[in-house]
Amino acid sequence: MLRRLAALGFALAATLAHAAYPDHTVTIVVPFPPGGGTDTGTRVIAQKLSQKWGQPVIVENKAGAAGLLGADYVSKGKPDGYMLMMGNVGTQSINPTLYGKKITYNHDTAFAPVTLVAELPLVMLAGPATQVKSPKEAIAAAKAQPGKLTYSSSGPGGSMHLAGALFEKASGTDLLHVPYKGGGPAIQDLIAGHVDFSFATILESMGHIKSGRLRAIAVTSDKRAPTLPDVPTLAESGLAGFNTGSWIGLVAPAGTPRDVIEKVARDVREVVNSPDVRQTLLDQGAIPVGGTPAEFTALIDADRKRYGQIIKDRNITAE
Repeated sequence: MLRRLAALGFALAATLAHAAYPDHTVTIVVPFPPGGGTDTGTRVIAQKLSQKWGQPVIVENKAGAAGLLGADYVSKGKPDGYMLMMGNVGTQSINPTLYGKKITYNHDTAFAPVTLVAELPLVMLAGPATQVKSPKEAIAAAKAQPGKLTYSSSGPGGSMHLAGALFEKASGTDLLHVPYKGGGPAIQDLIAGHVDFSFATILESMGHIKSGRLRAIAVTSDKRAPTLPDVPTLAESGLAGFNTGSWIGLVAPAGTPRDVIEKVARDVREVVNSPDVRQTLLDQGAIPVGGTPAEFTALIDADRKRYGQIIKDRNITAE
């Protein structure tokens, strides 16, 4: 009887502790450098969560190795809800296949998905090296010159590269992939006319589209992007069912209490759907979502299978 009472006491104490969450600083690790889409979206969310919780929510950048260094760090973190990570489609769904045994943690068991935060649609861009103005023109030009037209990316296996590979597969074309060390250089060489196309997030390309330096040919999501309402989807343009892009979402170290995970998911859902945060994210080219841990887990798994297959089919390897 005494043991049973003691167990009930410990359970009650744990429940009360979790109910008070958070009672001190929460850290959200971004496994990429400052300024990118993942980092920018995280800072918007962190500021609003800090206001809601009445506790500091700080963003800590731990960049390197396509997000692997930051992910490894978080995988070893204390599973109490005070360390979270803003992952993306690369860290959670692409890297397990792309890097395989090079990953220093067990990706299948290291993290507890919390919630999808926002979708980051990609846009197919054309630079001054080509006069192509639509997906149909791009497909026709590529078929007329197999292996000649080029597209830039942030590096082998990234979302920009895989979007291009999926475009080739869906359209029956053969483009030449030109990888760079990051999305910035990939876009700059597109502007300079050294490559023909690129697939980039709206966030990093919107300024160049507005200035006329780049042409937005199509978005890669299944619906038109709110910030580019006049730009058609690839699906509308003849590639039925085409839907790819990036996203950001929170994960926690495995073993984080379920009630804490559920609370963070609920609060983030409320935050991303508040009018000011929603508008800020939309202005950045992101589409606010929010959702349950189960929904986010399903998305991670589905994208892991989808992108894993294209990586294997194309024999894509990381540098």
